[in-house]
Amino acid sequence: MVGRSPRGHCLPFVAAVLACAALPAWAAGAAPPKAVASKDLHSWEAGEDPAALDTWVHEHLRRADADIARLMVVKGARTVGNTLRPYDDAVNEIILSVAQSSVMYGVGATKELRDKAQALTQTANAAYTALNLNKPVYRALAAVPSPADAATRHYLEHTLLEYRLAGVDKDDATRAQIKALQDKITELGLAFERAVHDDVRTTIADQAQLDGLPPDYLATHTADAEGHVRITTDPPDGWPAQKFSNSAELRGKLFLAAQQVGYPANTETLRGLLARREQLARLLGYPTWADFAMADQMIGSPAKLAEYLGKIDAASREPGAREDTALLAFAQQREPSIQKISAADARYWQEQYRRAKFSFDSQSVRPYFPYAEVERGVLATAATLFHVDIKPVTGVHTWHSSVTTYDVFDGKVRLGRIYLDMHPREGKDKWFSTQPLSFGIHGRQLPEGVLVCNFPGGTPGDPGLMQYGDVVVFLHEFGHLMHHVVGSQNAFVGEGGFLVEGDFIEAPSQMLEEFFHDYGVLSSFARHYQSGEVLPRDLFTRMTRADAYGRASGQQRQLMFTAISVDFHTLPPATLDFDAVYRRDFERFNSAAFVPGDHFWASFTHLNGYSSNYYTYVLDKVIALDFFAQFDPQNLLRGPAGMRYRQSVLAPGSTKPAAQLVRDFLGREPNLDAYRRWMLAEFDAQTTASSSVR
Repeated sequence: MVGRSPRGHCLPFVAAVLACAALPAWAAGAAPPKAVASKDLHSWEAGEDPAALDTWVHEHLRRADADIARLMVVKGARTVGNTLRPYDDAVNEIILSVAQSSVMYGVGATKELRDKAQALTQTANAAYTALNLNKPVYRALAAVPSPADAATRHYLEHTLLEYRLAGVDKDDATRAQIKALQDKITELGLAFERAVHDDVRTTIADQAQLDGLPPDYLATHTADAEGHVRITTDPPDGWPAQKFSNSAELRGKLFLAAQQVGYPANTETLRGLLARREQLARLLGYPTWADFAMADQMIGSPAKLAEYLGKIDAASREPGAREDTALLAFAQQREPSIQKISAADARYWQEQYRRAKFSFDSQSVRPYFPYAEVERGVLATAATLFHVDIKPVTGVHTWHSSVTTYDVFDGKVRLGRIYLDMHPREGKDKWFSTQPLSFGIHGRQLPEGVLVCNFPGGTPGDPGLMQYGDVVVFLHEFGHLMHHVVGSQNAFVGEGGFLVEGDFIEAPSQMLEEFFHDYGVLSSFARHYQSGEVLPRDLFTRMTRADAYGRASGQQRQLMFTAISVDFHTLPPATLDFDAVYRRDFERFNSAAFVPGDHFWASFTHLNGYSSNYYTYVLDKVIALDFFAQFDPQNLLRGPAGMRYRQSVLAPGSTKPAAQLVRDFLGREPNLDAYRRWMLAEFDAQTTASSSVR
């Protein structure tokens, strides 16, 4: 998952300077940009004082105003150098303000700092909205002759399109109304997410109910004097217990605790958010928010999306039903009274089925995935694949002592900096995401970004033994990071990798997931945390076979999430019954029994970041698997496809339409062939790809 801009597009992340990067701006007729002092890039260097963050953000917004003033005083002919360059400089200052206030809102050390960061995120987003509605700036940009350089031309044309979609051509009163709605949408979206971040729930369990949990979990969950154990909804705490506990009572309590996060607090917040989005869409001439949000994406419209999703449903429904039938039959052998598997028990029974069917206990591989070794392995894998060096940096001041820092190099050229904030703590964002800190401008500014995750570990004596699915998630998020690293070395901030169409953004991340299922990749870092033994090949084989189970039903679940996000953004908000629509979509795409009291939608933060466009994960899974199929399975990391992928897909950033990037690498339009093979792999003798998604 990635951070996103007010209109629903992705905001950029980390950075890299590549031999194949676009020409610097002055090669396209612009003046050479001035270098930015590194001390200006880090809001957290002033410490945890909210006032210092306030000063930092407002200074960058002041600079943006100065850049716009510089643009507006131009006399004579408009050029890339005197108009597009200062515009992009202003965008850079505003996005820096949005990015770093947003990150501090999710990771800040104190409630006071997070409160201030939340308010400043609204302030910075308001400045971004105001720029997108600034008619004199739009007219100045429109007066720039079409640049000869293709990348600069695409950036200018796309910028003008986004201005028109934002409503810049409306009258003054309408534009004021648009801005007010956008500002309120930002406020409500942040409030929705904050309610989820802060709502950590605790379930009290009896010691006996932890039967089935691994020893390292039991060691960190000791009972009090009354024999009780506290389990929170933080992912490393609650997820293992839901999956492994032999107590159906405990699984049910933990499930509902997790599914009720944000409820009921987010009910009216979400309704207000959806109502403002609907009002804004209609003001801009669209019947629904979904129509507006998809207008400039690869998919184009909800109608085209429905047609595409029909193909995905047709490909996944029958094999998904086969998976679910087999699982129910297995559960009934163990417990004949079961008529339908409860959603609260689905993870548990899937784990039990994998143990019986594939002789694979997912706990058996956890000792081979201690967090520190996984971090080392993921970085080494990405470095080899993308032909870069990723080197640790010490003595760096960050916002928390647990954050690790790396610089990315291409030969001797430093490409950017990445930060890893990987373990849960009080007040921190509870999900897994990649977020920007600064953005790349060739020859001037190196982008930086951070992974904000909640993996096991992070406390003394805890090796942080990870589920194999956690490793896939790490790869997924690092795929986002490398997309930005490799794709944000162009002439302008607005040409960065994460400013490509939003519904392409999950393709590079899901592509990197697939490297998990190569023994050569895993054996380079999967070592027992005590003995140092390499992950045995036989265990690896059983793991990959077991992991292939459930892919089709997993894709049906992705269709459920997609349906929720579309339905919530097309049905009238005033009368929308969140529980009823959620249950309808759940039962359409799940064979498990719905659990009354499940209010998942209240913590579905993708409704803010991706709004109606959760379908991105489904569309990009197909593209990612098509990409991965182009790699040599006998030489995944060092074969020629890696560099070709870097040059064709990542390095251009957003200097080309996403569909063109796909065609450049595949040599054709994408198709469902690789997706179907992946879906049916569990029924074959061999498997080669991963099923996890974040």
